[in-house]
Amino acid sequence: MSTLHWTGDPYLDVGLATLLAFRDKSDPAALTDADFDDVAQWILDNYARDPLKSFLTVAFTSNSWFASASMEESRRRERGHKHAYAWRAPSLPDLRCVFTGLPALDDVLSDRLTKGRAARVQIPLVQGDENINFYPGGVPGLPISGQALLCLQILPLGCAKVAGRLLLVHASLPEVTLGFARAFLAENRRNVQLAQRANEKKLAESRASLGTLLVETLVNLFDEASYLTDPNAEPFSITAYHLSNSGQGPGIDVYHLPLGVTGFIRRALAARFRPVWSQVVRAARRRAEANAAARKGKSTPTPERNPFYEDLLRLPEEARRFLRRYFLAPTIQRLSAAQTGDSGEPAAPLPIWGLVELFLHEVMNMDKIRIQHIRELADRLADYIKGENDRRLFQTLYAATRYTDVRSALIKANLAALRQGYPPLITFEQFIVVYEIGEEVPLQDWRLAHDLMLLRLMEQLADWLRANRELLEAVAVESPDLFEGAVDQNQP
Repeated sequence: MSTLHWTGDPYLDVGLATLLAFRDKSDPAALTDADFDDVAQWILDNYARDPLKSFLTVAFTSNSWFASASMEESRRRERGHKHAYAWRAPSLPDLRCVFTGLPALDDVLSDRLTKGRAARVQIPLVQGDENINFYPGGVPGLPISGQALLCLQILPLGCAKVAGRLLLVHASLPEVTLGFARAFLAENRRNVQLAQRANEKKLAESRASLGTLLVETLVNLFDEASYLTDPNAEPFSITAYHLSNSGQGPGIDVYHLPLGVTGFIRRALAARFRPVWSQVVRAARRRAEANAAARKGKSTPTPERNPFYEDLLRLPEEARRFLRRYFLAPTIQRLSAAQTGDSGEPAAPLPIWGLVELFLHEVMNMDKIRIQHIRELADRLADYIKGENDRRLFQTLYAATRYTDVRSALIKANLAALRQGYPPLITFEQFIVVYEIGEEVPLQDWRLAHDLMLLRLMEQLADWLRANRELLEAVAVESPDLFEGAVDQNQP
């Protein structure tokens, strides 16, 4: 029975997940010697031949047992057996593995390392065999157990190949880490077989860019693992490491999807929101394809890229830009004369407010009371504008770039509505919650609140705006940042 367990370390956990996926298991305790044997033999059969021989230098450098050009074949087989079957080696009870806490293996992995230690050839992005800096006690290498070494050896097969680097995905929930490793392993094994049949020397790159591949795989995982979409399912975060251990260009970039973002994605895939989510995703993909078509003169093929998925990796820091680009701008576009349906009339906007509320709650952690006040204000303004056909009020609210303009427009509209028998459009409490700290001092994010109010307002005024579509015809010219996703320089 295996003594491996989830540790929280991305290398060990993704390697363990890959080993489990290789044997179609889910519980580390269920792994047996036969499972280790099967994985070890596959490594020996495939690592020293193309396409893996060249690809895996990204993880283990060109000095690895399977890739070293100066190593004799008999020596290669001996060194490969040591790495793949280290879990069978005797152990050193006084030296403990840094990954698992198990006794380190009683064997040497390199001519320059002492027993039980591994360095950069076995562990990506650590120091080399002879470097004493940053190693405990000045002894090169880190203590490692045989089982941990097998996890590290199989680790790259549970990663995606993106732009010549490994994409390693680690989640706070082991089931999610396993899901990513399972998906990437299946793709890699297919690509290895195809390359070997065609005598190709290189492993195929991922068809998608990093952010698109990451989110697409997560969405597929949610769809396949129904327990993850349960409202009571344990929340989780994801950290993705895009790394290379190659001697020519070592480096690492780290991307994080926090609890709020993964929670937003999970809930957006529920039946209530899925149709709108899917249309937003498709619209973003169409824009990306149109941009790619405009650049079709380029000789270098580009990976599939969905900017909506890519920008999820920039949350929550760029939440306002995300809202404007994917929720507000498309609503304006669909209501403007530039985008028409089959009848020639402007296309109807998506009922997007529910998804926006979900985004505000999950990603931005906005107070529910404030969200409710924004929605109620927009709904009352919509009723008033339709009832009075008040084109000037809509234009003023839409075009306002200064807080004083918004404040003045709402006060005047409130007075006009009261004179004509309407209930108050906005109360003092709502004004304070939505826009102002007090004493004419605006909230720091008043522009965000105003954008949200406009989004709800336009959704409620859809029919009226289609009858008055000239109000929106010049939007794309006047506010190009909405469509290009540029950060608003006037944001407070």
